[in-house]
Amino acid sequence: MKIVVVDLNKIFSALLKDSAIRTLLLSTDHRFIAPNYTIVELFEKYPRIVQYSTHPVEEIISILNQLIRNIEFVPENAISGLNYKRAYDLCKEIDLKDLAYVALSLELNGELYTGDKKLINGLRAKGFDQFFES
Repeated sequence: MKIVVVDLNKIFSALLKDSAIRTLLLSTDHRFIAPNYTIVELFEKYPRIVQYSTHPVEEIISILNQLIRNIEFVPENAISGLNYKRAYDLCKEIDLKDLAYVALSLELNGELYTGDKKLINGLRAKGFDQFFES
């Protein structure tokens, strides 16, 4: 089973409307993983999710519950210092907020699932090409 490290923007997108992203994240074809702090970020973004979603609040909560049950959340301290360092070197000139996602991808030899074109292009320019493309 393919390991896919999913970032916040993909989960956020899955909560906004019925989409291929949501269908994918709710499937069991892959092992979806994210750093623990992604849950905190989701709750910080919750007012924006409610504002922009095409669903009523009760449905958003139900969808979020389903997504959280299908994504394995990993403590950041489970990622080695070596892979954090490697990820830092890759992300420092792009965007350090993506550091844990890249480090987790390196740690698990997984593919990063992101829609952040700046991150994708910047990482590819530095030789990182572990991306999940649906």
